[in-house]
Order: sequence, then structure tokens, then C-alpha cells
Amino acid sequence: MSSTLSITQWVHGPLHELAGELRDAARGALLKAIAAGTMDELARVHSIGEGDVTYGIDVPTEAVLDRWLSRVARDEAVSLLTEDAGWRHRGPNGRGGSRELSDFDHGGPRIVVDPIDGTRNLMADLRSAWSVIAIAGPGDSEPRMSEVEGGVLAEIPDSRGKEARILRATGDGRLRFSSELVDGSGARLDGIWHCDDDDRADNGYFPFFRYSHDMRPTIARVEADFFERLERLEGAEIRTCYDDQYISNGGQLALVTLGTYRMIADLRAYLADLRGVPTLTCKPYDCAGAILVARAAGCIVTAPGGEDLDFPLDVSTPVSFVAWTNSATRRRLEPHLNAVLPR
Repeated sequence: MSSTLSITQWVHGPLHELAGELRDAARGALLKAIAAGTMDELARVHSIGEGDVTYGIDVPTEAVLDRWLSRVARDEAVSLLTEDAGWRHRGPNGRGGSRELSDFDHGGPRIVVDPIDGTRNLMADLRSAWSVIAIAGPGDSEPRMSEVEGGVLAEIPDSRGKEARILRATGDGRLRFSSELVDGSGARLDGIWHCDDDDRADNGYFPFFRYSHDMRPTIARVEADFFERLERLEGAEIRTCYDDQYISNGGQLALVTLGTYRMIADLRAYLADLRGVPTLTCKPYDCAGAILVARAAGCIVTAPGGEDLDFPLDVSTPVSFVAWTNSATRRRLEPHLNAVLPR
């Protein structure tokens, strides 16, 4: 058995459609809770999944994923990873339905989905969340980041948002950027996107993500030393080096891709490993599809220190990354970050 769809067809077909279904489910739950005055229910812990806590707002999107998997598996064998259920394998049962498969060795794609990356922002109606989807081709074992060939990074706007940005990367190395109206009436923008070539050291957003309170002093020290070097050695106007603490790795990488962020450093896993103390970190499902999207636009995404970034696509591996909006920015600023990184 082998897939009849190419990676490109998966990205622009079933995965694009899935992103829309996830957006409708999440925003529908949000709008319903606002109208009913039951916002607290969205933030209530529903269960503990394989990779993270499942909140009330997550439940409708998990149901969407269950239905989607059963639907596509009627025609195509597929493996699906979610933070709630881990890896699942399904394929046609020969009678118009689907059945469970034992492992990855079925000839179909291996797909990773984080239905709501940025749950905490969205369930407070504070800021957009993102669906992060990655797809690797067929293989007989759990894939790695280096095997990812396609990605979808799709915005889930808050209750006030009327448009949703969608970024789709495919095997041809191009990134398609579209902006769709959330009422389903169509796309306003649709075209190929590539990052700019500006290497400025100021007048933009240069965030170091400090979500975990236990890591903030350590990360803040690295951040302060980095900007001291930019001011002293690059002549940067530090007042215009802005910070932004966006609780969504997918959202962070979307903003790097679009040039709003000039860089983003998530050093939590890297520094926690040096300290020998675990902390809450980015996971593969949070970022795999978003990393591929950013790279397709010309952004540079590496491990801290500049090494190649590769990891298994599972629900548990801690991930740190540094993303630069283009290669020119990396060349100018990465030496300063490497100079201040603890080793």
C-alpha cells in the first residue's frame, strides 16, 4: 500500500482543509463561551494527554482530529501524532471505512499536528493561536525533523479577528502565504512569500522567550549580555530593540517568517540541560511544521550555538531553537549570541 497523494497535494489539500476545520472548532468554542459567559470552562483542565495538558478549549479540536483521521484513512494509510493521543496509525479496511494499523510501515505519510499552539492566549481571548502541521513521507519508524517535507502554519484569530493568515510550505521549497476571511467567504491574499534581506541590529523585535519563571533569570542574563554587545559593537539603538513574549512557538516562527520578528531565541531546553534541572519547554509538535515553513521563506533556524537542528517527532523531546529572519541577520548577529551563550 502506498499514498496516492504527493506531499504537495497533502499540504494544499487535506492538511489545508484540516487547518480550516481546527480554526472553526476553536473559534466556535471561544465565541460560544463569550456569548454564554462561560470563559472559565475553556481554561478548565480536561485531561492530561501524552504530551501536555488538554484544556476545555482543546476538546473540540481533538474531536475534529479524530473525525479527520477516520475520514482520510478510508482512502489513505496514515500515521498521525498529536499531543493528546501520541502516534496513531490507520488505513482503509476494504469496506469503505478505516481500521487501526500496527505501526508506521504502511506506505503512507507521517503527520504531526498541534491543533492549538498558543492555547493560553486564545482561551483568554487575548491573542491568536496557531495550528502547526508537519508532514513527512512514508517510513517504517518515527520520523525526525530532517525528514519533514511539508508544513502548514495556520492562524486561529481571537474573537475580534476577521482574517486568518495561513502559510504552507511544500517540497518545492516555496512558501505560499494567504489571508482568509474567517466567515468562509474566501481568501483576500494568496501568493508566494519570501523573507526580506535587511540585516539591521535594531528598530525591530528581537525576543528571547522567557515563559518559564524558573528560567527567567538565566535567560535574562544571556539577553542582557547579547544586547550589550549589539550596542557596543554594532552601534545598535537599544531603545528600538523591542521585546514580545508570545506564548506560541508557532506564532513566534510565523512572525519571524513575516519579518515582524528579526529573530527569536527559545533557549529553555538548552539552558535547562546545562543546569541539569528540567523545565517546561517547546516540544516537536509545537514547532516542526513551523520550522519548515520558516525555512521555506528563507529564514535560518538552528539549534542554540548554530548547530543543525534535528530531533525525533514525538511528544516528549525538549527542543530549543534560534531563528533569524534571513541569512544576513544571522551572519551579523549570531556571533554575538554565541559569544554570550553559556557552554
